[in-house]
Amino acid sequence: MTACAHAASHLPALLSAGETRLSAEQIYPRLFDAILEQRLPPGSALPEQALGNAFGVSRTVIRRVLGRLSDQQVVVQRPSHTAHLAAPDPEQARQVLSARRLAETTLITLATQRARPTQIRQLRQLVERERQHHESGERCTAIRLGGEFHLKLAQMAANAPLARFLNGLVPMTSLIIARYESPCCEHCAWQEHAAIIDAVESGDGQAALALMHEHLDRLEAKLDLGPHAMC
Repeated sequence: MTACAHAASHLPALLSAGETRLSAEQIYPRLFDAILEQRLPPGSALPEQALGNAFGVSRTVIRRVLGRLSDQQVVVQRPSHTAHLAAPDPEQARQVLSARRLAETTLITLATQRARPTQIRQLRQLVERERQHHESGERCTAIRLGGEFHLKLAQMAANAPLARFLNGLVPMTSLIIARYESPCCEHCAWQEHAAIIDAVESGDGQAALALMHEHLDRLEAKLDLGPHAMC
């Protein structure tokens, strides 16, 4: 099977009957969820034409989606080459998690100082969606929404360079979680996210920082990055 046929064979199920002319913003979460669910395995080719055919859109629209995923390091793009999915090995995963911790522990302090009520409400709505998907058994959608929570928190910090840095780490972390999470793990990230919101809303920077450290500790603890981990 060619790379185009292989990609196309996985994607029609992402569309509901009668759907036409999806936007890049609508395609992005569907493609990301398919990646997290490993319907498209790590390292898979992502030909623009096959994806465009699967979603019923032009290659220009697909190029925007792939560009966003490339900025987030989930997709690897090189000139004159077909884009393909990233396939982080355990050592790369450790490096991503370490870099993310450095960024998040700075951003959470800034977010606590600068959060506005409208932003708090948006965070709570996002966590509620995360909870619903988790409780419905839609694990990978919940993982993606959990990542979006951290990116929105970073936006609240009003430090654009740090937020951009985190934008290249959080989606990659979602990919790492989907690939390396221990099957016996019952960790409910949405509960920890809700506690972080409470601390941020109250302006308690020390509590927010401690909760973020604990949250990242649990995130790392549920990953199987030992020598026998898949690669």
